[in-house]
Amino acid sequence: MEVGCGVAGGGIEGGKKQQQPRQFARSLTYHHHQGHRLLPKWRRPQLADEPRARPQAVVLYTTSLRGVRRTFADCSAARAILRGSRVAVDERDVSMDAALRRELRALLDARGRAFSLPQLFIGGRLVGGADEVRQLHESGQLRRLLEGAAGQDPAFVCDACGGVRFAPCPACAGSRKVFDEEEDRVLRCGDCNENGLVRCANCSS
Repeated sequence: MEVGCGVAGGGIEGGKKQQQPRQFARSLTYHHHQGHRLLPKWRRPQLADEPRARPQAVVLYTTSLRGVRRTFADCSAARAILRGSRVAVDERDVSMDAALRRELRALLDARGRAFSLPQLFIGGRLVGGADEVRQLHESGQLRRLLEGAAGQDPAFVCDACGGVRFAPCPACAGSRKVFDEEEDRVLRCGDCNENGLVRCANCSS
């Protein structure tokens, strides 16, 4: 007569081998992850009317003309605040290139805002003019907005353009004219702006 229950794990009882029960359970972890793909992290799409800039690029539209004293003073103040924040700034002087003026006007028109200078963009988003920059700086919020921006020594001066942000066009040497050998005539240079200048490639985004 066989006595007692079998020993778990396949022990021998009364001369007979106890058979182990079949394993029907499957790994839940295996089925949970099999064929599972991680979705890419969502990012806000770049709007068509925003400056084409690197992530957290700092773009400041200004003018170097002193015709309107208040505007020139506001541009200088915004420039000084950003320089003191030790970040790299792509300054776009609209008085040096009509295309930059048209670019800024289109950006402001798309947002229903009147044209004024200066205007600051951080990471492709409009921050505002001189009053907004000053208020954000005084409240400490500007530093938070500038997190992730490229750093730069306030005393840095570009070797290529001397800090002017523009250089004479290499194609026409600033004359705005080039000679076309095929047509045997002088043509308007297509590489530079109305002043015979091109934006500095070393310090412009």
